[in-house]
Amino acid sequence: MRKAAVATAAGLPLVVAASLIAIAGCDSGSGQADSKPDRAELSVNGSYLPKPAMADMAAAYFTVKNDGGKADRLTSVSSPLSPDVTMHVTEGSQMKQATSLDVPAGGKLTLSRGGNHLMLGKLDHLPKVGEKVEFTLHFAESKSIKVQVPVEPPTYRPED
Repeated sequence: MRKAAVATAAGLPLVVAASLIAIAGCDSGSGQADSKPDRAELSVNGSYLPKPAMADMAAAYFTVKNDGGKADRLTSVSSPLSPDVTMHVTEGSQMKQATSLDVPAGGKLTLSRGGNHLMLGKLDHLPKVGEKVEFTLHFAESKSIKVQVPVEPPTYRPED
């Protein structure tokens, strides 16, 4: 009986070492640098509003980037410049008003000329080149984001 106890005690360091190796090999993945959080992480860039050609209507463009692991939706946009800000999608040659625009997980929503965009009606005033117009972007899940959108010459085309 004593011999068995000695053999078990002698093998104990090997059992402990094997257990530690097995535990170290288990990783839930939550600490990995390349994993994306289980929420949307939104930022806005490339915003601009071409100087309106008409005193009562304008368009605005920007990109919403989502570095998170969960999709979100842009549900509305507001601005002191206009009480009437609407979101539009372009399908083929047709422009249609949208109630929301998707912001995919790990992707982006791009509003650009000839594509998805904002329309502003009933402008408070005709904005001038160099002026900044405030917009508040409202999302289904994430907090609202305020952006200062520069008014650019009508021929302005940002680089992607």
